[in-house]
Amino acid sequence: MKKTITLAFVFVSIFAFSQQQTVDQKVKALLKQMTLEEKIGQLNQYTSNDAATGPITINNNKQNEIKKGLIGSMLNVMGTKRTRQYQELAMQSRLKIPLLFGLDVIHGYKTTFPIPLAEAASWDLTTIELAARVAATEAAASGIHWTFAPMVDISRDPRWGRVMEGAGEDTYLGSKIAYARVKGFQGNLGDVNSVMACVKHFAAYGAAVGGRDYNSVDMSNRMLWETYLPPFKAALDAGAATFMNSFNDLNGIPASANNYLLRDILKGKWNFQGFVVSDWGSIGEMVNHGYVKDNKEAALASITAGSDMDMESNAYRYNLEQLVKENKVPVALIDDAVKRILRKKFELGLFDDPYKFCNTEREQKEMNNPEHTKAAREMAAKSIVLLKNERDVLPLSKGLKTIAFIGPMVKPKRDNHGFWAVDVKEIDSTYIVSQWEGLENKVGKRTKILYAKGCGVESNSKEGFADALNVASQAEVIILSIGENFNKSGEAKSKSNLHLPGVQEDLIKELQKTGKPIVILINAGRPLVIDWIADNMPTIVYTWWLGSEAGNAIADVLFGDYNPSGKLPMSFPRIEGQIPIYYNHFNTGRPSVNEDKIYKSAYIDLPTTPKFPFGYGLSYTTFEYSDLKLSQKTIKNNESITVSVNIKNTGSVKGEEVVQLYLRDKVGSVVRPIIELKDFQKITLNKGETKTIQFTIDNQKLSFYNNALEFGSEPGDFDLMIGSSSADIRLRDSFELVK
Repeated sequence: MKKTITLAFVFVSIFAFSQQQTVDQKVKALLKQMTLEEKIGQLNQYTSNDAATGPITINNNKQNEIKKGLIGSMLNVMGTKRTRQYQELAMQSRLKIPLLFGLDVIHGYKTTFPIPLAEAASWDLTTIELAARVAATEAAASGIHWTFAPMVDISRDPRWGRVMEGAGEDTYLGSKIAYARVKGFQGNLGDVNSVMACVKHFAAYGAAVGGRDYNSVDMSNRMLWETYLPPFKAALDAGAATFMNSFNDLNGIPASANNYLLRDILKGKWNFQGFVVSDWGSIGEMVNHGYVKDNKEAALASITAGSDMDMESNAYRYNLEQLVKENKVPVALIDDAVKRILRKKFELGLFDDPYKFCNTEREQKEMNNPEHTKAAREMAAKSIVLLKNERDVLPLSKGLKTIAFIGPMVKPKRDNHGFWAVDVKEIDSTYIVSQWEGLENKVGKRTKILYAKGCGVESNSKEGFADALNVASQAEVIILSIGENFNKSGEAKSKSNLHLPGVQEDLIKELQKTGKPIVILINAGRPLVIDWIADNMPTIVYTWWLGSEAGNAIADVLFGDYNPSGKLPMSFPRIEGQIPIYYNHFNTGRPSVNEDKIYKSAYIDLPTTPKFPFGYGLSYTTFEYSDLKLSQKTIKNNESITVSVNIKNTGSVKGEEVVQLYLRDKVGSVVRPIIELKDFQKITLNKGETKTIQFTIDNQKLSFYNNALEFGSEPGDFDLMIGSSSADIRLRDSFELVK
């Protein structure tokens, strides 16, 4: 009896914290009560077996381990019913430390938004933040505390399937989007409609050799700091709660045990106070890297380097205690990791109420919130990129009597979600709007829509061509929806061939013979090689994978109810042989000018330029740029320049334009890119309207990392360029930075 009373007193003393105590004081008090085994348990994360997103570590004793306080977090547990069940197990542990529930909420929960690369094409930071906010609201209402997003890896190689998760090739745009997404996910952390963000993959994963997932990365530290790290720093500045290791090694050291990345940069120079989680099994996979001989060495290397939580490799669970006993791992290292994790559990309010995210009524309400559907439709429309519209086929007339809607992407629902869409249990697909349904919703009974599949996405059969041609012959206009299946871009989806699969291009060629106007819709999770289509088809719309409101959003754009405003966040190659391809490359001693290829840095059989450049995208209206003015032509590094420019809508309809500001540092102590995005504004203009917009160029925008990794500016001349894309510069000027 005395023992029971003593334990009860200890428990009450731990959790009867006064309102005046800080989170750190609460963490410190709790840590004192924990055994080494319980501490190590907080560093251990397991998946739910029925929704795995990686190779499962077999463990039939998870429930008992939760009861003993030997698991700190679960992933892939969804829904208030199931998260409550697991949390109730945790409340049976000695210290009743609540579990964290994590999930890959990449671009929406029930309401699915466009894949992140498509959202990046909107260049609309406010709407991107709203999309993350809606995703967080739904996920939190379903018992989730933590999303493994945003992915902020810069990538210049569309062969890498995970380009669909990021913001493309540009560091500046990627940094702005990283900041917006973290703000959207986290809101006021601790509220019941916010989740912790997890910034991934730290670091340089987007530069995997050959575009092959999980592959090595080898680059200079200057390239790392200048191109690949800034989006991570932007996410940290936005308050990101957690970071995730990348699978790759960086210059020979696996990221999960990379002291330079984790101790020197993240927790040192950047003073990150959150915690770091491994990617799925990445700590144990260092054995395959050949960096350690077994899980014990992997645990030693990773905890020493600063990885706080082990996802699914069990390296910490079964090895850290022995490493402490052998005096190879100081308890202080484990304590630091545990403190970081406990701090987030306190900040989320889980100690006050372990079930605060398990409200079934709130779950039902947020799963059926019409405002979320509205936001998804808006985000989807803004993500669409108009690549060609040479004969002004678009927007379609609402007076059309007959439309032929052809292609393998017309009627499927699941494909519209794209990769990394959450498989929400107990919810069918009726809420996903197919492209067929979207067109039907738009035209109603006034227009007849004829359908033919034509061919499968990957099939080599042409049996459906005759039906497609018959349907096309009866229509005034053909809409052809083609592309790749949703599961052909994403994790473990690297590809060497980026052409349209199957006989889809052959179907286009047959339909072209009808002489009917054709609108090509291309559905994909990455830039595809569409060289023949781009050369031969006058009307092309890149729709990516747009989410649950895809059909409605596409119809909005096709009929002009939304004027497309998307701009490409990645360069589109002409053929795979150009990859990697990106706009802000360095110059060379023998640059190719006007495709002069004789002893130049060029291909003898191919232009060096992309098929569609970074920042490119058309509108149903046109914009005139004029009156570029600089407040001064010479500045010192403590001064700034105000740049003003007039933008006029010279077309016949209201439209949005992304005005892009680029710079070139003409001479530097290290070679500088030929052009760099340094600012942009997305503006809306009515027909005939003119707006004067302003940019500010300060020392930050002129600075870079020199050969000694010192960040700063250097005196010299700068070219300033304002344009509609990286290859469509409308206005130019120059200025000088002096000491």
